[in-house]
Amino acid sequence: MEISGSGLGLRRGMLEEMSKLTPEQVDFFEIAPENWMNLGGRFGKAFRSLTERFPFACHGLSLSIGSSDPLDVEFVKAVKAFMDEHQIQTYSEHLSYCSHNGHMYDLMPIPFTQDAIDHVISRIKVVQDILERPLILENVSTYAKFGDMSELAFTQEVVQHSGCKLLLDVNNVYVNSINHQYDPVAFISSLPSTAINYIHIAGHFDEADDLKVDTHGAPIKDDVWSLLKLAYECHGVKPTLLERDFNFPPISELLDEINQVKAKQEVVYA
Repeated sequence: MEISGSGLGLRRGMLEEMSKLTPEQVDFFEIAPENWMNLGGRFGKAFRSLTERFPFACHGLSLSIGSSDPLDVEFVKAVKAFMDEHQIQTYSEHLSYCSHNGHMYDLMPIPFTQDAIDHVISRIKVVQDILERPLILENVSTYAKFGDMSELAFTQEVVQHSGCKLLLDVNNVYVNSINHQYDPVAFISSLPSTAINYIHIAGHFDEADDLKVDTHGAPIKDDVWSLLKLAYECHGVKPTLLERDFNFPPISELLDEINQVKAKQEVVYA
């Protein structure tokens, strides 16, 4: 099933509450496939009951598309089998790397260079061939920058020459615009509309006036809401996923944010 509307990240810590939601409240769920692929028992049963009722997207954590390590082809095949089993069409990952001679358990920034573009493109094509689906890559938050290109130019080149799609993380654009001092409006406006498959929105932590940290542990801030509205105006309404990974509020507060997403989508449709 294809995703649409507004969605929520499915988290095991809130599985009981999220399992009670209806399609009128949430249009789709997103999961990290690594956390659900081999689950049986109570969690596996609960997950199956949700995939039978809702569209799902997979948002991976360990593909490491920019790594110098060999691509884990067997892992990609396992992801495809999992998606086929649950009839999931959408698979996104991070335009970053998380392994170098072993897993690093963090998302590291890819150098913005032509060599890195060529390397990433070659790996994207392998992944897409195995998945028989587009690979959707997310712009990530970063706290250091390497290379001789801008993030925007790097992202545009990867998309144009690989045929992959984009997961536009609006909060990450805002965080990076502060940390690296660029214009977030120009960044979002310059992305290719046809490449954007869906959108992420989340909260962040204000470490300092010139340093923001992407945490997924707080309510969405006004500046990020404004960028979401801009994204819809520039590129049309795209499916939009609310991320919350810890500091879980009552489910009613998450639904309030989901409803704000819905309201912004409806304004653009009106």
